[in-house]
Amino acid sequence: MFAWMAWTTPVAVFFVCVALMLAGMTVWEIKSPTVERRGWLPISTTRGDRLFIGLLSAAYVNLIWVGLGEQMQQWFALQDPPSVWIGFVVSMALLGLVMRKG
Repeated sequence: MFAWMAWTTPVAVFFVCVALMLAGMTVWEIKSPTVERRGWLPISTTRGDRLFIGLLSAAYVNLIWVGLGEQMQQWFALQDPPSVWIGFVVSMALLGLVMRKG
């Protein structure tokens, strides 16, 4: 069923985190309905809006990190491309920032 994708440990962890966030946000929304607020994003957003924007941002950070991996290997004279876990941590930090301050 999932053979169409190259499942590595970081990819699986990323998607499990996304699924857990969606489940957690659903329970949170049922327990405490959200209200719109304005943070540093240029629009008024709800928790769900910030989650969506944060997940898109996290996905783009991961794609950029993987896409620039070989370039960074050349730029910094590394033996191997930088770990994808670094991109994962940066993307989750960005997601947390958008959820908290956005």
